[in-house]
Amino acid sequence: MPEGDILRRTATRMDLALAGRVLVRAELRWPSAATVDLVGRTVLENVSYGKHLLTRFDDGRTLHTHLRMEGSWRIARTGTRDARASGTWVRAVLGNELWTTVGERLGMLDVVPTSEEHTLVGHLGPDILAPDFPTVGLVEGLRRWGERGSEPVCDVMLDQRVVAGMGTIYMAEPLFAVGLWPWTPADEVPDPERLLAVARAMMLRSVEARIPTATGEQGFRATSRVHGRAGQPCRRCGTPIEKGQARKPPMERPVFYCPRCQHP
Repeated sequence: MPEGDILRRTATRMDLALAGRVLVRAELRWPSAATVDLVGRTVLENVSYGKHLLTRFDDGRTLHTHLRMEGSWRIARTGTRDARASGTWVRAVLGNELWTTVGERLGMLDVVPTSEEHTLVGHLGPDILAPDFPTVGLVEGLRRWGERGSEPVCDVMLDQRVVAGMGTIYMAEPLFAVGLWPWTPADEVPDPERLLAVARAMMLRSVEARIPTATGEQGFRATSRVHGRAGQPCRRCGTPIEKGQARKPPMERPVFYCPRCQHP
């Protein structure tokens, strides 16, 4: 599943293509939004919150999308073959005279008044990539962390209601970086503030990297220490990386870790 860093990069790219321009084409191929007309509207901005994307318009409405496991937004020059958006999995098309953005395999799509965005993302914890996270969001994130008691730290890091934006990559990599066993009870983590700071730093590096990929995960694996490397030698000690499980079915997620560097 694309994580917060990918959504931030997607929002930035869509902003460059759409912000300040009038839509000449707008198709929402989604049952609950198929009759929504956005042609003639000016895109004000595209912003991400955790794993959610919010496209705001000048008439006080917002298009909310979530990529789920396989979704993506791609950009093509208007009038080109790639801008036709004729694929089976196309769920949304927003185009102006210069650029066309195409949302494929989207997992969620809603159009709501901008003033009611909180009904879609208000339940989430603070966005780990928000500019004010170190000064404001961190305090709230640590408060929510404290409410999770003895839940495994890997589960807490994946809980978007605690801190929004982290997925399996930015759960596993920071845990390895600080040498922490993934199933350590959250209330026994020596320094959760440092752990979140490491995760944020890794994600910011990814946001700033110029990696041309739809999902982003391929770009990270080139430098990953544990994620996606089950059976391969640890880059630090040589012990084979192992794969475990976070959360319970049907919400289980893989956890990659080094049994030596992250011994309980």
